[in-house]
Amino acid sequence: MLIFYFSCMNDNNDVYSIPGRFRRIENLHILLWLLKDICWALDFHVTGMIMIVPTLTVAITITWQTRKLIAELLHNLAVVLWITANCLWMTGEFYGWDEGTWGARHLALIPFSTGLCVLAYYYLFLGHKKNVRKQMILKAEELVREEQV
Repeated sequence: MLIFYFSCMNDNNDVYSIPGRFRRIENLHILLWLLKDICWALDFHVTGMIMIVPTLTVAITITWQTRKLIAELLHNLAVVLWITANCLWMTGEFYGWDEGTWGARHLALIPFSTGLCVLAYYYLFLGHKKNVRKQMILKAEELVREEQV
């Protein structure tokens, strides 16, 4: 069923690109996220907690930059929620707040689930519509033209 759904979404060869400045900050975001998670894995409490700020800041910036492209906006919003959940879980592990019914690990399910709902909304109600995809392509082309000016 899912294979059929996704094959319907890709029934054409339309391609859109996003401005280079968006891509550069996305690459920076990957670096920051990896550094934060390495601090988590190595139990570097202070550095891990400090890394939350730039990692979330860049994720929110990316989401704001892509607000005119609905697919990018919703996927980046889901990433912000994922990182928020990830940071909550990490904090809980660092400070012993992750156990029990109301521990940070379980509370992290709130932003994880919200991000999943955001993506479900996109894939169930928007992603399969040709007019939504066509509007995204046009808006992306407009953003690329704006960057070239």
